[in-house]
Amino acid sequence: MRITEAARRLGMSPRMLRYREALGLLPPVRSRGAHRRFGPEELAAVAQSMELEKRFDISPAELSFALRVLSEPSVAQAVRDLGLRIGRVQAPRRALDFEKEKALRLLQGRS
Repeated sequence: MRITEAARRLGMSPRMLRYREALGLLPPVRSRGAHRRFGPEELAAVAQSMELEKRFDISPAELSFALRVLSEPSVAQAVRDLGLRIGRVQAPRRALDFEKEKALRLLQGRS
């Protein structure tokens, strides 16, 4: 189906579907005439993204960035570094730190 019909079925405007496409939230499916075609998979993908946005109270742009973080390791690392700096993400515990803490607990228990 064409974009107008897909938008009607999803309860949004064709402009919003184009915006989602620009954000990379639609699978890339085009007809020979370069028109976007929507089938069951494309409609399901849009519906799933809308459900995630509603459930987690995020915008389509935020969902798009989350997908980028998942697919680009350098972006994921930069976001993790920021999270560590501002205290929103805890640094992973190293095995040596764990052993040190365990030894200190054992020593404290003997006192």
